Amino acid sequence: MNEAEELPATAEWDLPPERHRHFKDVLMQRIDDDNQRARQPSVRRRFARPAVLVPLVSAALTGVLLTTVTTAGHTPAETPSASATLQRIATAAMASDTIRVRDDQFVYVRSLDRSNTGSFTGPVKLGAAHTEERWTAQDPGPLRVTGWLRASGKDAIMPGQLIPIESPDPVPVGVAHPTYRWLASLPTDPDALLARLYKEARPVEGESRDQAVFSLIGDLIGGTVMPPATMAAFYRAAAKLPGVREIPDAVDAAGRHGVAITLDDTGFATRDEWIFDRKTLALLGSRFYITDPDRGITTETLAGTSAVMETAVVDGKGEVPARAAAR
Repeated sequence: MNEAEELPATAEWDLPPERHRHFKDVLMQRIDDDNQRARQPSVRRRFARPAVLVPLVSAALTGVLLTTVTTAGHTPAETPSASATLQRIATAAMASDTIRVRDDQFVYVRSLDRSNTGSFTGPVKLGAAHTEERWTAQDPGPLRVTGWLRASGKDAIMPGQLIPIESPDPVPVGVAHPTYRWLASLPTDPDALLARLYKEARPVEGESRDQAVFSLIGDLIGGTVMPPATMAAFYRAAAKLPGVREIPDAVDAAGRHGVAITLDDTGFATRDEWIFDRKTLALLGSRFYITDPDRGITTETLAGTSAVMETAVVDGKGEVPARAAAR
């Protein structure tokens, strides 16, 4: 396939960078009705992208201003089991191998996904499982194309095509463009990291700062490669968020059972779960739930699920790790 064949018509991504998990919804929405977006309710829509998946889409969604806060004003309200589990997950992360990533390389993530294929104003319809592959650029930029995506299988959008994840303006390194080098520069003290995340997160209307931080952590832990100490710090920071709790049994998109961590934000219409293997404590995937009376969804409904099947470092976009290609 030559370069011209790889590139579909450029899309103007119009969700915030840290909401990249929604990009397929944006694409579907543009196909169905370019003007539908203006009529959506103001809550964040994560129909297609559960919490822990990668690459990035750019631009802005109307939200609330985030003021600078510190962790000093927070009294942790998590259950002991959630806190203890996150501490054990952090310990396991610290023991993982260090993967070095060069600025000229890409982080590759292969996932199995089920996402909402229903209308944007009606009930959720969970589609069939399909494979997604993502290549996230490690070049510190700023970059207009921060990554690439390819999907295959039933209910995949534009199957087989290598789609650029593009912004109208160059994106600097940071939460919207989280390279290995940038992640390695973050504080590993959980209190300092949490204070940094409160500054970086951008809540949408009706969303608490704690929920926005939980979602941002989920975005980063599932779609990037980072030093073990940084990964452990993310989990220890999550343990300090008020409202985190443990779910004893959760199932990812591949049917694997594990223990899940979630955060309850009673004033918001969505809820994410991070799913971990009970024995190894490795991240398996995620689930995403929504309640939206405006769309006729009056009880909590599963609106997306994913399974992280492989994470690797490769030298170029579209390149597949040898062990994945051998399958």
